[in-house]
Order: sequence, then C-alpha cells, then structure tokens
Amino acid sequence: MSLRLAFMGTPAFAAASLAEIAGAGHEIVAVYTQPERPRGRGQASAKTPVHELAEQLGLPVFTPDSFRDGDVLAAFEALDLDAACVVAYGQILPRRALDAPHLGCLNLHASLLPRWRGAAPIQRAIMAGDEMTGVQIMQMEAGLDTGPVLMSETVPIYETDTAGSLHDRLMQVGAMLWPRTLAALERGSLSAAPQSEDGVTYARKITREEARIDWARPAGEIADMIRGLSPFPGAWFALPGAKGEVRVKVHFAVPERGEGEPGAVLDDRLLIACGRGAVRLTRLQREGRGVMEADEFLRGTAVPAGTRLS
Repeated sequence: MSLRLAFMGTPAFAAASLAEIAGAGHEIVAVYTQPERPRGRGQASAKTPVHELAEQLGLPVFTPDSFRDGDVLAAFEALDLDAACVVAYGQILPRRALDAPHLGCLNLHASLLPRWRGAAPIQRAIMAGDEMTGVQIMQMEAGLDTGPVLMSETVPIYETDTAGSLHDRLMQVGAMLWPRTLAALERGSLSAAPQSEDGVTYARKITREEARIDWARPAGEIADMIRGLSPFPGAWFALPGAKGEVRVKVHFAVPERGEGEPGAVLDDRLLIACGRGAVRLTRLQREGRGVMEADEFLRGTAVPAGTRLS
C-alpha cells in the first residue's frame, strides 16, 4: 500500500526530496512549484529544479502564482490526498490548504527547531557560530515553522563549512528522512513532539545591505559571516582603486592574530585587521569575475599592506 501525495517545492534542495519520495513507491498525483521566472545573466525564463525533475519522472506539474486563489485551493482539495510533502516551496499555505489532505501537510526544515525558524536557517546557523544543526520534518501549522516535530536528524557544522557545503549535506540527509517518515505515517506510528518555546530564534532573510563586511566586528564573527554567506549572496567589501572603488566578495576567511585599525591591510597576503584580531582572506571574487584563491586574486589585483578596506 502507498500514500496518495502531493509534493510542493522549488529549488534543488527540494528536488532531492522529491527523488527520494518517488523512489519509495508512493503515488505522487501532483507536484506544485513556483512559476517560470527569468534567471541568470541572460534573464531567460527557466523552470525550477523541482519542475524539471517532475517532468523527467512523468509527474503532473502545477505552477500557481498564489495558493490563496479559490480555484487553486478547490483543485488541491479535489486531489483527495493522504498528505502533502513540502520542501522550500516559496509560498505560504493558507489554513484551507493545510487542512485539505487527510493526514495534513508535512514540511522539511533545515534546522533544529525552534532554533532558526524562517527563511535562511542554513546561513544563520553558520553566521551565529553554531556547532550543530540538522533537518526536521514537522506537521505544518498556520504559524511560521511552529508545528510539532515528526522526524529529526542532527548534522555537525565544521569549521570548513560554508552555506554551500552545509546546504548540500542537509539536502541529502533531509531527503533520506522522507521514506522513513512516510512509512511511519502509513503505519500510524509517527509520534509528534511539540516544539518548546524556549530558545526560539528567527532566520530572517539575508539582505543585500547586511552582506557588507563590518571590519569593526571581532575576527571570529566576520569569518563566520563570510562562511555563512558563501556562495550566495556573498559577504563583500569595497576595495579602493585608481578608477574608484571595486566590490569584492569574500568566500572564505580564517581568523588570525593581528592588530590595527579595522579594515587596514596588515601584510601583502590579505591579512585584514578587525575590531578584535584579524582575518586572512583566502578565497575572493572581484566584481564581474569568477571565484579565485588568494594567490591568484593577488596576481591580478594588488592589495598592499597599508590599504584600507571599506
């Protein structure tokens, strides 16, 4: 016996879960994802990773602009679902949608709730210096990531992790949670653990302004921020040049000993003074160019000791 499911998701992180659910033999009668939108430098219209995978699997795909539309909700209710599996869909589901499947809507979230509820849990965990995170599948409620937890897996955060590397590990671990969760749901053996209201934090969306490096902060905080914003949107600073300032993204940095005015370059190998200590910039990206290791970057862009970064 298999469950009658809808899948709702958009990015590659969600596509991995769709692949595992499909492989577990459940009946996926509908896949919901965001509409095609312009992407990349050419701004050509492109399907989401979930849309592309669903088509490869021969699954019907729906791309409503809003799940609050009455016709969209009526069509969703008419699917007569056992459950809906939601992963980074990108739309807030109204109560009517949450109540439509017989066993409700289940959501995969990339943190150990109630820490880092919200839009950017992977980035925020690294930026905060957390040593541990995880993935959890919860029963969805009307509140933001407030539902009881059904299945959980912890994942360490290494000092070498960026948001990109941690994203990829959590994507795979989270995808593997679905077959176990759905098998237990089918048996009626899932236990729901209500979230504590102690230790609640919110992973608000990363803003462009927030990504600018404040050299007055301690070196450890700056290194964590850089890792947490790599590869996207990328922590950045302004490098002075003969033709004006150039924006440079930093994709990795290591705290080191060093003293000086915040933002001062302390040697010819990109050691930058911070509010406390210093950071060595090891992987950078000049505006309009690809990511480079520090040695390669310096061969094309001189940043001598005494330069002030802003």
